Amino acid sequence: MEITEIDDIIKDKVPSEALVTKTLMQASEVIIFTKNLPLFLEDEKIVKGLAAALKRRIHIRSDPSMVEEPANAEKKIKTLVPEGAGVGTIGFDANLSEVIIEAAKPGLVIGKHGMTLKNIAIKTGWYPQILRIPTSRSKVIKGIRYNLLKHSNERVKIMKEISKRIYREGKSTDWVKVTALGGSREVGRSCFLISTPESNALLDCGVNVASTNNAYPMLDSLGFPLDELDAVILSHAHLDHSGFIPYLYKYGYTGPTYCTTPTRDIMALLQLDYVDVVAKEGRDAPYSQRDVEKMIKYTITRNYGEVTDVAPDMRVTFHNAGHILGSASVHMHLGRGAHNLLYTGDFKFGYTKLFNPVHMKYPRIETLIMESTYGGPRAIQPARYISEKNLVKTVQETAKNGGSVLIPVFAVGRAQEIMLVLEEYAKKNNWDIPIYIDGMTREASAIHTAYPEFLRRNVKKRILHNNSPFDSDIFIVVDKTKREEIAEDKGAVILSPAGMLTGGPSVEYFKALCENPKNAIIFVGYQGEGSLGKKVQMMGLRKNHKGIPMQVNGKTKEFKVNMRIETIEGFSGHSDRNQLLGFYKRLQPKPERVITVHGDEKSCVNLARTLSYNYKVEATAPRDLDTIRLR
Repeated sequence: MEITEIDDIIKDKVPSEALVTKTLMQASEVIIFTKNLPLFLEDEKIVKGLAAALKRRIHIRSDPSMVEEPANAEKKIKTLVPEGAGVGTIGFDANLSEVIIEAAKPGLVIGKHGMTLKNIAIKTGWYPQILRIPTSRSKVIKGIRYNLLKHSNERVKIMKEISKRIYREGKSTDWVKVTALGGSREVGRSCFLISTPESNALLDCGVNVASTNNAYPMLDSLGFPLDELDAVILSHAHLDHSGFIPYLYKYGYTGPTYCTTPTRDIMALLQLDYVDVVAKEGRDAPYSQRDVEKMIKYTITRNYGEVTDVAPDMRVTFHNAGHILGSASVHMHLGRGAHNLLYTGDFKFGYTKLFNPVHMKYPRIETLIMESTYGGPRAIQPARYISEKNLVKTVQETAKNGGSVLIPVFAVGRAQEIMLVLEEYAKKNNWDIPIYIDGMTREASAIHTAYPEFLRRNVKKRILHNNSPFDSDIFIVVDKTKREEIAEDKGAVILSPAGMLTGGPSVEYFKALCENPKNAIIFVGYQGEGSLGKKVQMMGLRKNHKGIPMQVNGKTKEFKVNMRIETIEGFSGHSDRNQLLGFYKRLQPKPERVITVHGDEKSCVNLARTLSYNYKVEATAPRDLDTIRLR
């Protein structure tokens, strides 16, 4: 459908008394400005009919001449909203006739059946957008929300240009293909190019933080300039999937990045930290903070289940992947229905305390691109209750012996999962062992509380009742000037990123603790090849403790690793071998083809062979730079 067709349908479907003054295309959405906003609010059938006819999201907004002066509008809003809502910042976006209201309890601002929202819109002319205030302060959320409002005028122009690309005149779809630019037979730098004669989109664009030689996707093999790329579609925020996206904007890409709202916020958090860590290590980062900020201007967020046009012959729908906050499996409707593809991203088919399991029912799937992190024949994780029991046991034994426990965690996902386990046990057993939370973990946890609808029901309920487990008084947020004192604290637990000891405060704690045999380190997540975490982990598995050279004040010093080294499986946000096969068995409908990615060579190849043998499906494990014709 072209933009002129959209205008014609609006003129045909909207009654003249609606007093429509203009329409504005914002990417795949349509904004209709009117001098009679109450008509649309009172008769919802008009908007529903338009949405059905246009097959896209419709927004109704007041003509700018009809909105009240912001200062007066803010006074009215504060009288209309119940005091218990905990209203914070109120901002006005004149470009879209929207008022952005931050509140601790958005439900009270919305009102029963949305009546408070309607009253605000009718009495002020401004249409309310409600944002949840996290239970603890988040610099990232505050910065993103502020900058989106500040740059609204520029963003409106950006979205208008994106609309032109989406609804340009299309071509026939004779073929669909996928090219692996990273993340095939390896973990890290995931990046896959989906191409048709008309369109090009990237599924993820990450970095391998544990590698120096193969850190970035092979974008030099694209075969076209970056400004011809239609879209970047991001499954989740981890750096091995999102870490190279700002580079695209630095070197000419001016298209959208699609993801869920939590993914946008966490992505920015991790990318900014990545730039900082690389600089501290004396290396040149591939992009700067300015490039991250530019990326945010071009980012379009979508909820699970929303169908979005991203190119003339590409539609995308996100579904829960159960991996980290906001993580999504990506369903792509390609070539105007010629082919349907499901990209799992990283997913969890199994129980976690944080999230519901991965979504498994789809209308159509011809090709499945599936992660294989634990796809090897021996990659079986223990039952969850055993993992939790072993974690608590190791902590108690170490504390009893006068030692401290370092748990290197990914700040997003594993940190919150371990916090839930420790908090539950501590409360039931009156645990008095101090638990220190360092680095980005506190910020990431705050972001979780801004989006409780993405969490498992019981965690969501606690956050909504101002009883967030991440704000529990058993956790002590670290002042970075006190790290040396904390490392000397006997009988403490320290949760700190980075999860693979590739940087961040976990490395500093490791240096301070590793030579004392009373201390322990517990790995609860994946350790990438080449990372310091992998080297230490293998020492523990082989019972071969030895020295490790590390930098101290610019000089190399060898540290003798005498501490207890434990790896406790079962907390991973990835599916193990049995769960991967179980996911495929339960997936509806069954695809004609499976492509295994995001695992070492043996894992990808073995999983593909097993799927092919057990289920008689065409399964393959491509190498980086391989191209597969899907249709």
